[in-house]
Amino acid sequence: MWDSGLPIGKSFQLINNRMNPKMEQNQKITEPDNTAVRTALWRALHVQVDAKPYILEDEIGLKLIAPPDNWQQRPDMQFTKRLRASIIARARFIEDLIIEQSKQGISQYVILGAGLDTFTQRRPDIASKLQVYEIDQPDTLTWKRQRLIELNFGVPEYLHFVPVNFETSSWWKQLLNSGFDSSKPAVVACTGVSLYLTKEAITSTLNQIATLASGSKLAIAFYLPMELLDEEDQPMQEIAEKGARAAGTPFVSFFAPHEILTLAHEAGFKEAKTISTKDMEQYYFTNRTDNLLPASGEVFLLATT
Repeated sequence: MWDSGLPIGKSFQLINNRMNPKMEQNQKITEPDNTAVRTALWRALHVQVDAKPYILEDEIGLKLIAPPDNWQQRPDMQFTKRLRASIIARARFIEDLIIEQSKQGISQYVILGAGLDTFTQRRPDIASKLQVYEIDQPDTLTWKRQRLIELNFGVPEYLHFVPVNFETSSWWKQLLNSGFDSSKPAVVACTGVSLYLTKEAITSTLNQIATLASGSKLAIAFYLPMELLDEEDQPMQEIAEKGARAAGTPFVSFFAPHEILTLAHEAGFKEAKTISTKDMEQYYFTNRTDNLLPASGEVFLLATT
C-alpha cells in the first residue's frame, strides 16, 4: 500500500511482482520494480493533476519509466488520491530534512530502498555537496543506471549505487565497501519498508543505524494498525492487505506511535519523535484548493544518534 520498492534483508522480501530476471549475460533489463514505478508515477501525477502549489515537483521518474500514454488510467493511479498525497508528503519531508542537514554540515545521505528516487537529478545544487548512497537490489540499480545514461542525466561521482542481494549479503558491509565513512554523521532515509518486516528485522536495522556517528539523523516510515486509521482509509487498507497476502508478500508489522518511540529508545538513539499525518497536513497541505490530503496510515520516526 505504501511501498517504495525496496527490501532490506531476507525478511525484506516485500514487493509483489519483484523482478526475477533470468537473463543471459549482457542482456538488458527491460523494466524496473513494480512498486518503484508506482511511487514514481504518483509523484509525476501530482504535478499533472493536482493544484498548485506543488508539494514536490518530480517528473524525472516518469521520463525514466516512459510508460504508455494511458498510464494515468491505471487503477492504481485513478483511485488512490490519498495515497498519492502521502507519497508526495513523505518525499518532501525527507527532502526538506536532507537539505536542512546539509546546510548544517552533514555530508552523507543514505537511502535504504532508493527505487527511482530522483533527488540527485533534481537537486544537484544540494546533492553535489553530499555523498549520496542509494541502496537497492542489483537489478533495479542496473536498470536505473542505464536509463540515467540513456537520458543524458549521467551518474555523477557523488552518487553511489550500492547493489545488495539482500538474501546473501549485508547492506551495511556493502555500504562501507562503497566508500561510506562511518566516522562522519549521515542522514538515513527509509520509506515503504517496515510494513513488510518482522519486528526482529526492524530492531536489527535500527540497532545498526543507531551506531552511526553522533549527530546522524534517521527518518523511517512506520504504519499504523487498522484500528488507528481514519475510517475513510480502512477500506483501502483492507484491499491492500488482501492483495499483499495473495501476492505472497503479506503485511507484517504495524505499530502505534508509542511503540515506535520505544523501538527507537531501545536501539539507543539519543533523541526520537514521531511525525503524524496531522503534522504532514500542517506542513504541506494547508490552504490547498484541491482537497488533497494524505491517508492516515503512515507515521515517521525522526531519530538522532
